[in-house]
Amino acid sequence: MCGRYAIYGPVSRKNRDTIRFLEQEIAFGPTYNAAPTQKLPVYRIHPEHGGELTLLHWGLIPSWAKEATIGARMINARAESVAEKPAFRAAFKRRRCLVPMSGFYEWKKAGDRKGPHFVQLLNAGIFAAAGLYEVWPGKDGAEPIESYTIITTDANALMAKLHDRMPVVLHERDYAAWLDPKNEKTDALQKLLEPYPAEEMRACPISPRVNNVRNDGAELIAPVGA
Repeated sequence: MCGRYAIYGPVSRKNRDTIRFLEQEIAFGPTYNAAPTQKLPVYRIHPEHGGELTLLHWGLIPSWAKEATIGARMINARAESVAEKPAFRAAFKRRRCLVPMSGFYEWKKAGDRKGPHFVQLLNAGIFAAAGLYEVWPGKDGAEPIESYTIITTDANALMAKLHDRMPVVLHERDYAAWLDPKNEKTDALQKLLEPYPAEEMRACPISPRVNNVRNDGAELIAPVGA
């Protein structure tokens, strides 16, 4: 699964509270402890505005949901069922997005405890996970909410040491096909939802301070003794 991640760069030279991705910038203070229900940067092709980097709520709320609280249970979508599951299938056809991140967290079980690890790509300071977004129209006077989910797949050889799932990390060459809202070739899109090559990633044990969502800062990703 993917339940916590970090996005801390690249930042604008003029404003460190601005994140850059795909030549766009957005006002966003870097975070080392991005968590579900927060508003976080997502890149999508908007039907009116074109490509945009915007802030959406993490935890997809289907348009037909009676209450927005369902989003807390929709932070991830399984690659194997994303094309058929009612909560995700419409978004999979037309509302795909990229979720930029500098790295993500996973916990390795050891006895009665779980030790957190920070996972990064070896040759990319920022990368993108495959995501879906949806617009909840609001109910009973509630304001509309735009939200997203991160797609997960089977773990590669590196991640299998920590967990049996991992986020779908897309290759840059596949960004355009994934983002194109007119691309409804679901079979071809499904083939993009593969585990990222293990040899291009690394995972380091870190402090359990990341377990508390209120903690933030670069010290969270500092490696500790394995």
